Amino acid sequence: MTTTIRGGQLARLLGQWHSLPGRHRSPDYAALAAAVRGLLSDGRLPLGVRLPAERELAESLAVSRTTVSAAYRTLRETGHLTSRRGAGSWTTLPHGHRVATSGLWAAGDDHDMIDLGVAASAAPGELVPAARAAADDLPRYLGSAGYHPTGLMELRDAVAEGYRKRGVATSAEQILITAGTQQALDLVLRLSVPAGSPVLVEAPTYPNALAALAARRARINTHGLDAETGWDGEMLLGALRQTRPRLSYVIPEFHNPTGHLMSADLRERLAATAHATGTELVVDESWVDLALEGQEMPPPVAVFDRHSRVVSIGGMSKGYWGGLRIGWVRASAPLVQRLAAIRVGVDMASPVLEQLVAVRLLDQAAQVLGERRLRLRERRDVLAATLRRLLPEWSFVLPRGGASLWAELDGPISSALARAAEDVGVRLAPGPRFGLDGTLERFLRLPFTLPGEDLTEAVRRIASVRHDLDRASVPSWRTPSVIA
Repeated sequence: MTTTIRGGQLARLLGQWHSLPGRHRSPDYAALAAAVRGLLSDGRLPLGVRLPAERELAESLAVSRTTVSAAYRTLRETGHLTSRRGAGSWTTLPHGHRVATSGLWAAGDDHDMIDLGVAASAAPGELVPAARAAADDLPRYLGSAGYHPTGLMELRDAVAEGYRKRGVATSAEQILITAGTQQALDLVLRLSVPAGSPVLVEAPTYPNALAALAARRARINTHGLDAETGWDGEMLLGALRQTRPRLSYVIPEFHNPTGHLMSADLRERLAATAHATGTELVVDESWVDLALEGQEMPPPVAVFDRHSRVVSIGGMSKGYWGGLRIGWVRASAPLVQRLAAIRVGVDMASPVLEQLVAVRLLDQAAQVLGERRLRLRERRDVLAATLRRLLPEWSFVLPRGGASLWAELDGPISSALARAAEDVGVRLAPGPRFGLDGTLERFLRLPFTLPGEDLTEAVRRIASVRHDLDRASVPSWRTPSVIA
């Protein structure tokens, strides 16, 4: 089902769209068409959305219908709108501008490269002692075959205890241990998303989630996040009601890549709307442990779940270490058993030793995460200060959690900048990687997980190549890398 945006909703997204007064003032219709193109390129207005009728939008904007009609005609001429008499007009992109999102690339091992494509930290100092202690625990399990499709009971209980501390009544039977958060998502999609099913995701969103959905041949609809304010609750819930997707994937805690934190009120309304539309809500909590300002966190979305519509996924990659492939699903006990049955056909079970290491680290969560938050906050501030000094034309909202900053650039140059930066030894994750169809070229995700001196040097190199982008250049093939 096609999503329709109402006149008032589009007017709110457009904001101050009028052409600025002055000698070279553009006609209002041209300014309106340019503003709509800007929303499309930034991903705030999804593709395939039916725009309001000309009369409705004219009333909402307090302009003449002639102005809206001319703007729509301009958008059709540039390939940003497709219209059919009696049926309406849908947002599109010009032919040839579609850029597929493949998500995960092969890993790169170039140690001379400053890699800002991965928003994950190095291992904590507690990892090696935890691994040695886990090896001492291992003999307790050597008498069995070692296959535990749902995970070791002691780790499941440790994860469940984490949910209980956050206010969600959870038993170990409601936890499935997986090989990382990505596998947790993959298993849920295998169970819940038959080929061709409609799903709703945020734009921008995590690239590897898009890759997993593409692998399931899902029909992906998007809801745009504002770079400054985050979710528009009315439009998010409206998109759920209109598309009635089989599944919706959201990242409410320090959203990847924007860093926004969803309010408690919207979480409650989201859970209620998902129930009303028959939508399974997959909540990615990968970043929940990384509040950097000591702020009180909103309740988990699962707190508001009254009908087993919410499936929470998380793991240890972001708060602890990506090399420890431990993730989990929190869901109803029957759903956990169904996921475990699917999991047996994938990889049987997670490694016992890694699970025991995870138990030891979770037991030291306060110490490990406290140190992690301190380092990330320091590095975030270094990155922000360096950007303001060397690239003052760029804008961003300082994230209060997570591990990355979502920068709005001074032009639609993200992919070109990533290519140029690689020539000077900096690997970037350009904005289009976090969206569909080539949008988000005005944005760039910049993690602050590396040491401060590396971040400063990376920004210095990026600034050095930024000013050469207006010159013609021939693109070349690049070594693939990880976006995480």
